[in-house]
Amino acid sequence: MIQAFAQANLAGKAIVMLLGVFSMVAWTVMVGKYMELAKFRDQNRGFQMRLDATERILTIDPKLPEAKGPYAHLGREGLKAYHTSAKSRNAIAHVENSLQRAVAWSQLRYESRMTLLGSIVSGAPFLGLLGTVWGVMDAFGAIAGSEGASIATLAPGVSGALLTTVMGLLVAIPSVFGYNYLLTQVKLLITDLENFASLLADRIEIESSD
Repeated sequence: MIQAFAQANLAGKAIVMLLGVFSMVAWTVMVGKYMELAKFRDQNRGFQMRLDATERILTIDPKLPEAKGPYAHLGREGLKAYHTSAKSRNAIAHVENSLQRAVAWSQLRYESRMTLLGSIVSGAPFLGLLGTVWGVMDAFGAIAGSEGASIATLAPGVSGALLTTVMGLLVAIPSVFGYNYLLTQVKLLITDLENFASLLADRIEIESSD
């Protein structure tokens, strides 16, 4: 690959280096996102256990100063909404609307940087193909006016041109597997988040009617 890089034209070398940057960004996003989702999952599990062990959630501090994570954000917003409108006839509706907004905000946190990773997945192969087409055009153009053109004179240029396609695939293939895995995990977490919001609203409604 080093020899092919040396034989590539200027545009091909620039595209290979750009794809190298894309690869580093993709791996950084994938590893970082995996760790972030794992942290959210642990935080949510801890907060769920805390609520399950609480006899009445309406008696706890609505600010939840020590709680962290998406579930805690929902709990904080739901309790704040209830205590703000407890004397209103539409208190539960206010809680549900507040929880819907909190779910939407948390969903954005779950999906953060996924668009960037998806852009790399879809764009890397096309960028590599652009470099190959450009390199092949240059290779044929260089031998068009020369005498005694042969495969031997054409091969180095084509080899350098094909390198960009190889690099594009090397970037895209692991990225697409990582993207699909992370997207599945995000969808599962969002479903859990919506279910938790529904259960939290039900519990607040039941306790408020006691």
